Amino acid sequence: MTLCVSCGKRVHDAQKVDQQPQIYPDYVDVTIPAGIAPLDFAMVDEQVERIDVTIKGDKEGEMHAAGDYADFDIDKWHQLTEQNRGADLILTVCALRDGKWTQYEDFRIHVSNYSLDDYGLTYRRIPPGYEVGGNIGIYQRDLHTFDESPIFTETLVPGRCMNCHTANRTDPSQLTMQIRGDNGGTLIQRDGHQEWLNTKTETTKAAGSYAYWHPDGDYCAYAVNSVHQSFYVGKDRRIEAYHKFSDIVLLDTRTNKLLLSPLLRTDDLEIFPAFSADGKTLYYSSSKPCNVPQECEQVKCSLCAISFDAVTGKFGETVDTLLNARELNKSVTIARPSYDGRWLMYTVADYSNFPIFHSEADLWLMDLTTKETRALTKVNSLQTESWHNWSSNSHWFVFSSKREDGMYAQLFLASIDEQGNVTKPFLLPQRNPRKFYRELMDSYNVPDFTKVKVNFDAHEAQRLVNNEFRRQVEPHLQPLSLNI
Repeated sequence: MTLCVSCGKRVHDAQKVDQQPQIYPDYVDVTIPAGIAPLDFAMVDEQVERIDVTIKGDKEGEMHAAGDYADFDIDKWHQLTEQNRGADLILTVCALRDGKWTQYEDFRIHVSNYSLDDYGLTYRRIPPGYEVGGNIGIYQRDLHTFDESPIFTETLVPGRCMNCHTANRTDPSQLTMQIRGDNGGTLIQRDGHQEWLNTKTETTKAAGSYAYWHPDGDYCAYAVNSVHQSFYVGKDRRIEAYHKFSDIVLLDTRTNKLLLSPLLRTDDLEIFPAFSADGKTLYYSSSKPCNVPQECEQVKCSLCAISFDAVTGKFGETVDTLLNARELNKSVTIARPSYDGRWLMYTVADYSNFPIFHSEADLWLMDLTTKETRALTKVNSLQTESWHNWSSNSHWFVFSSKREDGMYAQLFLASIDEQGNVTKPFLLPQRNPRKFYRELMDSYNVPDFTKVKVNFDAHEAQRLVNNEFRRQVEPHLQPLSLNI
C-alpha cells in the first residue's frame, strides 16, 4: 500500500500546457543574488493537491522538490545558485489536481553577478492598526536562511513605541534608536555600549527621530517633530498621517552637543535627513507650513540639499532645491543615497510628508552624476512603495510595498546595475510563504540591510529604559554670516 501511494504521487502522464505556472510568491523571471534563502513557492490555485519542481542550472547542477509547496533544501539551493552566478535557473513545474498532472511551460530565475554579502535585514514589525503600542518589535533576518530573531520588542518595555532604528551604512556597531512616550529617550550604541540621551531641549521642539548617520560615525542627523493621524470619512482612503512641525538637528556623538543650523529650523517643515556618500552634503525634504489636517492635500515636500563640513561640524549657508514640489505638484520624501555615490532613491506621492498611507506613492531614482530623474516603473505597483534602503555594495535595495493586499507592507528586494537598470523585485523569501504571510498580522516597517548580525543587549536596554536617567544633550546654534 505504501508503495502504491508513493507511486501515485509521482508525476506521470502529465499534460503539457502552453502557459507558465501561477505561483505565490511571483518569482517568475526575478533576479536574485547567489546564496539567498531558497525561493519556496506554492501554486496560486489552492485546489492543487501537490506540486513537483525540478530546477536545472544553465551552467551546471540540478535539484528537485515536491509536496504541498516547493520546499527547497537550503544547502543544495546555495550550491546551485553559486554554480550559476551570471546565468539562469530553469524551473519545470508540474501540478496535481483532481488526480491529473499538468506540466507548465518552464520559467527562469536569473542569478546575478552582483553579490549580496550582507548578513541580512533589520526591520520593525508592527500591526497596521492605529492604536498606541501593541506588540511592536525590531527584528533581524538572516537573508541566506529563514532565521529571524528579535532585537528589541515591546514585551520588554510595555506600552512604549520604539522606532527609527538606524545603523551606520549597514554597520550595526554604530546604532541609534528612539523610544517614544514615558521614559522615552534616544539610544546611541557604539561597539555594544549603550547610552540613552534626552535629545529634547528647551531650544528644540521634540526628541530626535528619522535618523541618519554621517559616514565617519561622529555625527547623527535627526528630525525633531511630532506625528499625528486623522481619519477620512468614506471608503477610498482610511487615514492620513502628518507632521505639524519638523526641524533637523545634528548630534555630535562624541560630545553630546546638538548642532543647530537656522537654515534647518525655519517655519517650513524640514524632515528625513540623509548624508551623501562622501558626507559633504545633507539631503532632506522641506514643505511649506499648512493647516493640517484640513489642508493636508496642500503638503508638498521639495527635495533639498545643504553642504556640511565634518571637520568644523558646520552646515553651509545656502540651501539648494534639487526638486521643487510646487513645480512638480508632487511631494518628495525619504531620500536615500547609494553608498557608492551614484544614485539617490526617494518616494514621490501626490502630497504628504508621511507617504506610507498613500497608494500612489512610488520609488524614483536620481542619477547624481547627471541629475536626471525617473520613476522606477519596473519596481513600482498600484499600491504604496516606500521605506527603501541600500545594500552595502549599492547593487541591491530593499523596500516596503503594500502591493499584495493594500493593507500590509511586505519587503521586496531588487538589484540595480551601473547604468541604473533595475530588476523585477521579489518578495522576501519565507519557508512555506503562503502560510507564513497569511498568519503574519504585522506590517514590515523601516527595513535596512545589516552587514553582520546585530549585537544588542535587550535586557540591558530594558533596564536603562526603565531607569529615569537620561544624559541631556546641549544645543549649540550655528550663526549665519551677516551677508546671508
